[in-house]
Amino acid sequence: MMVMTADGFIAKNANQTSTDWTSSADKEIFIRRTKEAGVIIMGLTTYKTINKPLPGRLNVILTREPALETSIPNQLEYTNAQPVELLKLLEDRGYKEVILGGGSTINSLFLNAGLVDEMQITIEPLLFGGGLTLFNNLDLNQKLKLLEIKDLGQNVVNLRYQVIK
Repeated sequence: MMVMTADGFIAKNANQTSTDWTSSADKEIFIRRTKEAGVIIMGLTTYKTINKPLPGRLNVILTREPALETSIPNQLEYTNAQPVELLKLLEDRGYKEVILGGGSTINSLFLNAGLVDEMQITIEPLLFGGGLTLFNNLDLNQKLKLLEIKDLGQNVVNLRYQVIK
């Protein structure tokens, strides 16, 4: 689940520390879906952009050095588990669905491992002209099937795709 500009960027650069460019409509759909799933997985850089655990769901932060961070059990957990292993651990804890919240590296790890079933992308009416994309240095030819288009108002569109395997 990602938000991007009309020219396809999820951030201006890796050091962007704000999500103030995203609409309230996107934030609402993000909150609702991540709470429904009960768990969100993101990278450390994305987490530092948010800079606090999102309430009402487990926040799993992938990092190369989880021992350098402080976890809060069942709320904020740092790990260096590989994608397949991490999903198995979450399944063993009763989670049936997870939301990937980015960034590019995390999205790439899971897609490359064949672990992404759906993509939900909000398109904001904004141009960055350059920056980070949904995926990081992957040579892709991945087919998608459009499942749903939602007009969120404010010139914002949300697209839901099935990943064809």
